Amino acid sequence: MADTRASDAFHPQMPNEARIVDYLLGGKDNFAADREAAEQAIAVAPDLPVMAQESRKFLGRAVRFLAEEGIRQFIDIGCGLPTQNNAHEVAQAVAPDSHVMYVDIDPVVVSHARAILAGDMHTGVIQADMREPGKILAHPDLRRLIDLDRPVAILLLSALQAIPEDETAQYIVDHLRDAIVPGSWMVISHPVSDDRAEATGALAALFQDREIIKGSRRRANVRTRAEVEPYFEGLKVAAPGITPVPEWRSAPGESGVDAATGWSIVGVGQKP
Repeated sequence: MADTRASDAFHPQMPNEARIVDYLLGGKDNFAADREAAEQAIAVAPDLPVMAQESRKFLGRAVRFLAEEGIRQFIDIGCGLPTQNNAHEVAQAVAPDSHVMYVDIDPVVVSHARAILAGDMHTGVIQADMREPGKILAHPDLRRLIDLDRPVAILLLSALQAIPEDETAQYIVDHLRDAIVPGSWMVISHPVSDDRAEATGALAALFQDREIIKGSRRRANVRTRAEVEPYFEGLKVAAPGITPVPEWRSAPGESGVDAATGWSIVGVGQKP
């Protein structure tokens, strides 16, 4: 998840989405404001920590699938704080020569990632706003690591929910899809309000009231499945299609939660 505030200043007294997720995953890179907001969110949706874990498992399955399909370049936009089974670890376990570029607007995320990735010539991190996808793809550090004339996988995992404006979120997806060469992939996950409208509406209000998510408009709820599915237009979606998180290529017994608990949908699509 990515913090959408334009400023790159560090504000530990203000809750931050990446650090909230870190707390939900049991990490230690968070502050009192993050923990308070996280506990408020858990009070609304007690299964949030489970959902955070399921999202990390999906990242691993999706990146492993793409690496086995021959993809050797990955761009993880809105990557969040480093934790276990990061994209580069999963990809390089399949193919050690895999290149992975992380992108986030949060200076804490970028600082931690740089410390962890120091010395790994196949990985990098840049601080950038996903609202400006053209600048991301043109960034000199990204261009040194990623060859956009070759197939690449772009990850947008729990990222677009931080963009309240529908037209901006669609612009981000369209720009990235149009910029990559045929044979490239996009991986998108997004919470939806279809089955848990009361909980997701309360979470949307909480995150906007606490200014964790900011934009030019206020949303009454997160997007519906029908509003998320257009992000996959122009892509050939791999089996099993656009599914709840726990249902995407999970091994028997791997998930342990039902689709209603994993109220995010995911999909992995290839540009023809």
